[in-house]
Order: sequence, then structure tokens, then C-alpha cells
Amino acid sequence: MAILGSSPIAREMDKRHVLRTKVVREHRTKVIQKMCGSSQKSSRKCVRRTYTGDIDRRALQPLKTWKSDPARKPLVLRGARQVGKTWLLQEFGRSHYDNVAYVNCQRDRSVASIFAGDLDPDRILRGLAIAADTTINPATTLVIVDEIQEAPGALTSLKYFAEERPDVHFTAAGSLLGVALRTNASFPVGKVNFIDLHPLDFDEFLRGIGDSRLADLVLEQDWPLITSYEDRLVELLRQYMFVGGMPEAVARFAAGDSLDIVRALQLDILRGYENDFAKYAAANVSRRIAEVWASLPSQLARENKRFFLGRVREGARAREFEDALQWLNDAGLVHRVTRYTKPANPIRAYEDAKIFKLFLHDVGLLGALAGLDDSVLLQGTGIFDEFKGALTEQYVLQQIIAARSTAPMYWAPEDGRAELDFSIERARTLVPIEVKAEENLQSKSLRSYIERFHPREAWRFSLADYREQDDMTNVPLYAIGPWLDVRHSKDF
Repeated sequence: MAILGSSPIAREMDKRHVLRTKVVREHRTKVIQKMCGSSQKSSRKCVRRTYTGDIDRRALQPLKTWKSDPARKPLVLRGARQVGKTWLLQEFGRSHYDNVAYVNCQRDRSVASIFAGDLDPDRILRGLAIAADTTINPATTLVIVDEIQEAPGALTSLKYFAEERPDVHFTAAGSLLGVALRTNASFPVGKVNFIDLHPLDFDEFLRGIGDSRLADLVLEQDWPLITSYEDRLVELLRQYMFVGGMPEAVARFAAGDSLDIVRALQLDILRGYENDFAKYAAANVSRRIAEVWASLPSQLARENKRFFLGRVREGARAREFEDALQWLNDAGLVHRVTRYTKPANPIRAYEDAKIFKLFLHDVGLLGALAGLDDSVLLQGTGIFDEFKGALTEQYVLQQIIAARSTAPMYWAPEDGRAELDFSIERARTLVPIEVKAEENLQSKSLRSYIERFHPREAWRFSLADYREQDDMTNVPLYAIGPWLDVRHSKDF
């Protein structure tokens, strides 16, 4: 487990999340006015620069596989707001099709009305061709319906495209699509393909800022040569811990913008999320969503990162916050890491879904939500002197999600005397993972787990060099993405 001096830092995080709204708004206003001018319109244009970076997103590969699959169905691209869904589909269409028919149900209400009547696919295609001002050739055109959740009939129409026009390359995306899918009773289950898009992982970050050769070296896992570039990789990892993987933040950083501007953009994204709470959820639920969201830094600042409702509101009851937690999960803004007590088959039989840790979807946004100043990046020899345990575990979770698209679990026995950060399912068993924020290789919890259950393999992620031992393997934090990719591919 990544050890953190929980008492003083946790108390500080409690204070910070109470004062965060006022502080970050004042900070954001000062930064934007300094860099972009005082006009609200010019400031918004400056900060929210359109993301057009040449970043090779890993999700392009499953899109290519979908395109070539003769049994493909309409594709729904899921992901949190601002993770790059629209850009990815448009880039995929530009590079792999002769033509793209793009429409937006939110921006153009006439598009939403196309799906309000007869859901005959041929009729819909005629309407989409007019709206996109292009010719739709089923063999060479990628159809993109963005913000599809704004037109409930559009979600229902996917069934008819799957059944009657499977030749059409039909894709859809939207903000808060997960929330819409849960509440849409007519969604055509079994008639669509899904791809999940997440923030950039560390490999994508390296490529996005122009360090593709270094990313290739890590991908090849040439450990002696990788060690020669360890200092550079650790420095880049620090930068990633601050910038995170939101595409616009990476693009601004790659373009040479200051960390202040990156942070201002992150705060802008967070404010957009907070506006969504009020806009898309019932009033009583939106308040609880905001309370849970604001508590996350202080929840993760503690050594015991288990989510406690008492840290959200004194006297809070689980049933009062079920909808709020589910909304955040459906929106793709959080990942729930549930506890298990015994690594036995069936694995889910030993899962305790009522006990869990709750992480954000992006490490950079966690730092912004916590109010961490960019000066922290330049202090100390560890990844961060402050809040480093939470950031490191958030980082590791993000790499696991990117590689496997499913959240890991974590182990804690009934007596609560030990805790292991993560475990992932592999070959019908669970691989234990211990996370270290620095080079400290003491692994009490992992040793305890190994002695109890004798797993076939065990992993420790830290800043120490790659090392294979009799009972575990140490993998450098900056290399865990490719490490996980290789092992995930061997499972199929």
C-alpha cells in the first residue's frame, strides 16, 4: 500500500474540499485574465481551445477492428465528458473512410426531430444526409451521431440499423450517455457494439507531447536500456501526475502552455461537471452528487482509502446516496474498486460490493479537485511530497482501466489488519498488486497476502527498477501500462 501520513494531510484535505469552490474560482479567474484577457468571451475561447493534437489514441485499434468485422453492429462510444469522443470518431472517419456524415443532436435540433417520427433506417439516412450536407455511401461513409442522448428515438433506432441496414457504418457518442442508457427503457440491448474511451494513459501522454521514441522503448520492455532513461521517465511521470490525461490539457501542455493554464483548463472541466450535476439530475440527487464529488480528495488522502459516507456528511445513510453514487459511475466520472476477502472461484462470490474505494477517472483532475498547487510538482524527490499516495494509486488505477477497461478489486480480510491496493482478474484467478509511491520496497501487505494464498504471480509497482523475485515482480510505475497490455493480450 502507498503509505501516506494520513492525519495531518487528511485534515488539510478536509479543509480544502470545504473551501475549494471559492478558492479555485478565484484562482481560475486570475489566471485566465492574466493569460487571455478580461473579456469572458475571449477567456472562454482561449481556455477551451479545440483539441486537434496528433495523439495516437489506443481506442483507434478497436475502431479499426469494428470496421472490418462483417458482423459489426451500430457502435456506441462511451466515456466521460471531455475525454475526446467526438475528436476520436471524426479522426477515425477522416483516416479510414472516404467521407464522414457528422451530425449533432444537441446543437442542431432539426437532427433530433429526424428521430422523432418513423424510425425507418432509409428515411433516417436521407435526413442525416441533408443535415450533414453530404452523400452517405454505406460502404465508404462513416455516420456519426453526436450527443445522441438528446434524441431518445435515436437510441431506439440503433436496433433497426442493426437489423435492416447492417451495411451502414453507424456510430454514436454523447455526454452523460451512460446516464441516458440506464434511464432509457427502449435501448436495444444486444443490438449495438460498445467501446469505452478513457483519459490518455501515460503511453498516450508521452506520444502526445512528442516523446514517441521513449514510449516505444518502454513498450519494448528493454529494461537495461530503459534504466538509462529512468530520470527522464520519472520527470515525465511527475508531469503526467499534474497534467493528467484529459486531451485538451495534454494538448495545451504539449503546445508549451504553462501549468497555470493547464490547471485553469482542468478547473473549467470540473466546473462543467458540476454544472451537469444540477442540469441532468433531480434536485435532491444533484446535491448529493456534489457532496460525494467534493469529498473525494479527503477520502483518498487517508491511508485507509475506503469510501465512508460519514466523510461526505455526518449521519449520512447509504440509501440516501445510492442514486448519487450510481449517477457518478454512469457518467464515467468515478471508478468503484470493491473489496474481496478471499481469492477463490467464483471470484465474485467473495466480493463485498458494499465496501469500496472511489477514485476519479483522471489523475490530473484529482489534483485540481484537491486544490494542489503546481509548485508541489517541483518539490522533493518523490512523485509528490504531498498527497502522493492518493495520486499514485489514482495513476495506477488509470493505467489498469486503460489496459483492461474494467475496474480492479482490492483485498482486505475480515479483521481489517491488512489491505492490498489492487487485484486484477487473470486466468480465472486474482493477481495481487501493491503500489508504492517511491522506491520503498517494503511490502508488508503483499507479503501477508502471498503467505496466506500463495498466488501464482504477484506484482509491485514502484519507482524502483524492474526486478523479478521468487514470489513477486517489481515493475517501475512509468512502465506499467505496456506491462499490463502484454499480459492482457496473453489472456486472449
